[in-house]
Amino acid sequence: MRITQATLEHLDLLTPLFVKYREFYGALPFPDSSRAFLEKRLRRQESVIYLALADDDDKRLLGFCQLYPSFSSLSLKRVWILNDIYVAEDARRQLVADNLMRTAKKMAKETQAVRLRVSTSSDNEVAQKTYESIGFREDTEFKNYTLPINED
Repeated sequence: MRITQATLEHLDLLTPLFVKYREFYGALPFPDSSRAFLEKRLRRQESVIYLALADDDDKRLLGFCQLYPSFSSLSLKRVWILNDIYVAEDARRQLVADNLMRTAKKMAKETQAVRLRVSTSSDNEVAQKTYESIGFREDTEFKNYTLPINED
């Protein structure tokens, strides 16, 4: 496999797998809105998306990851949030996620980031083991909270 950074030219290839990723987490598919979302992120350079492509077929997407930039006020440095990572069902157990995360880690180093952050479902043990095998450690210093913002 080879890892490449996504561009606008990859939207038609990326969108179907992005839709499957959203469905995996219980979201409705919304393929047109999903494509528009990805297009905005890429056009505005608001995220970095890496694609894992099959060596023998440039049109076969094995997986992707999407990272968003953030910053740490305490360290005065960049932080990257590994927000989305997904591997096609027929490409699982082929180290696709490992290769994507290693590429993300390399990019984080190249941009002088202080860390990569990732979250996953508390019951997703496969993802947890994969993250730990790459070197991620569970945060025991901070407890994370979310505040839902509704359209009331």
